[in-house]
Amino acid sequence: MRLVLSAVLFFIFYQNATAQNVTEDQIKQLALEAILENPEIIMQAVAILQQREKERAASGANTVRLQLESDTNAPNLGNLEGDVTVVEFFDYNCPYCRSAGQTLQALLAADANVRVIYREWPILGEDSVIAARAALAAREQGKYEAFHWALMNGEGRVTEALIFKVARDLGMDVAKLEADMVSPAVEAHIALSNALAQQLGFTGTPAFIVGDKTAPGMLSFDEITRLVADARNIP
Repeated sequence: MRLVLSAVLFFIFYQNATAQNVTEDQIKQLALEAILENPEIIMQAVAILQQREKERAASGANTVRLQLESDTNAPNLGNLEGDVTVVEFFDYNCPYCRSAGQTLQALLAADANVRVIYREWPILGEDSVIAARAALAAREQGKYEAFHWALMNGEGRVTEALIFKVARDLGMDVAKLEADMVSPAVEAHIALSNALAQQLGFTGTPAFIVGDKTAPGMLSFDEITRLVADARNIP
């Protein structure tokens, strides 16, 4: 932070001084004197730095959003033609993701013009990886949504035994499910989730993108509806 701040301050003074053929050492001295005389320069530099970071984050989120919205290898719920897209990175064994799941169910029930894209991001152990693979494979039998909510709305840890019990309860072909769990499409989805989460700086689940804004962490219903409203440019 200190090095970046120094670079910002140097850049500000460098722009003002180079036109006068001032040396680099003179520029540094001028910067130091200005800071001593006007300490508020520090706060101004911090504000510049914060604004640039916000712009960088927004740009990154927008780039990822466009990539996600065009990715055909991701489960979609809600209105596929909706005017606002909510992306959630989640893990079936994350208790906060289960709460977030209830929030998204409420959002979809309250707003018919929202599209939800799910990014399976299993980061909490091997059972989570198996659950993500099984859920993605369930698409081949038209069972993703039912399978997703059965795991998300359950109690306790999602284990391998529970995963296949849910599949049987839903009348799925378990042998086909197991074969589809190692398909290239499943591998690609999880790999992309890992890459995009790293690109966005996400460190845990749940994590959201709403419009061009990132929102790591749990969101309440009011918080997510506010983000949806912001995405529609509604005050």
